[in-house]
Amino acid sequence: MTTADDAALPRTTAATTPAGPPLPRTALVTGAGRGIGRELALGLARAGYAVGLVGRTRARLDDVADEVRAAGAAVAVAAADLVDATAVADAVARVEAALPGGVGLLVNNAGVIEENELPFADDDVEDVWRVVETNVRGPLLVTHALLPGMLARGGGRVLQVNSGSGHRAQPTYTGYTISKGALARFTTQLDHQYRERGLRVLDLAPGVVATDMTAAMPVHATRTDWTSPAQVLELALGFADGALDVLSGRFVRAGVDTVDSLRAATPAILATDARRLRLSTWGPDDPVA
Repeated sequence: MTTADDAALPRTTAATTPAGPPLPRTALVTGAGRGIGRELALGLARAGYAVGLVGRTRARLDDVADEVRAAGAAVAVAAADLVDATAVADAVARVEAALPGGVGLLVNNAGVIEENELPFADDDVEDVWRVVETNVRGPLLVTHALLPGMLARGGGRVLQVNSGSGHRAQPTYTGYTISKGALARFTTQLDHQYRERGLRVLDLAPGVVATDMTAAMPVHATRTDWTSPAQVLELALGFADGALDVLSGRFVRAGVDTVDSLRAATPAILATDARRLRLSTWGPDDPVA
């Protein structure tokens, strides 16, 4: 059921979202120095993508760059604080100039979480805001810097590393939850505004991958069931190569979804306009429907 806010969004069908245009086999990955970002950068390199690595810590990026080169792929490195507009514009320009044909795929992976696992009233609101600002402003700035080039070339792909927390309320980590909900709305906005100009956008929740971030979270202290980086990479490569273009503007989850399962479910997803962030209504007579 659509809502007043979503009424302007055309129902996405195979006819309204055809396969995207041929794109340069290049990718810019933020937060590429460690964790999921490193795994995605290396996986893309092994799949034949030239890769741009962007993040805060140059030494970590350089280490990953050495691994990318060892995989036989071209690489560009630019360190930047992703909440600094000037630094982002400079980093993106340097990476875009270094990659052949510009950037075909943007992976907005960089993100942070609160220092403490607390409900909002007990948390430091400045730390909550740090998380919201980093996880929302960063993707906004990087995407804004790359979008003109993508549109000039006839399109591009933007992969947002999101989370189920953006769709479900949580007892703690308020800033992280807010930021991922905002990222999901950004995905629907980009899809709505630029789908017909060749842009494809997807929210990819990686599940719970064993990283430095998750290791520091008490909620995962006794976890034994993890999503593997290979499961995340499979969906990322499927999107990068165009297999999931028809699901542009929607949400997928590694460890549950696969490219094949999503292909099989596509008719049901499109028929019900599923896998979007939206307000539930009580029925067609709800005044916000």
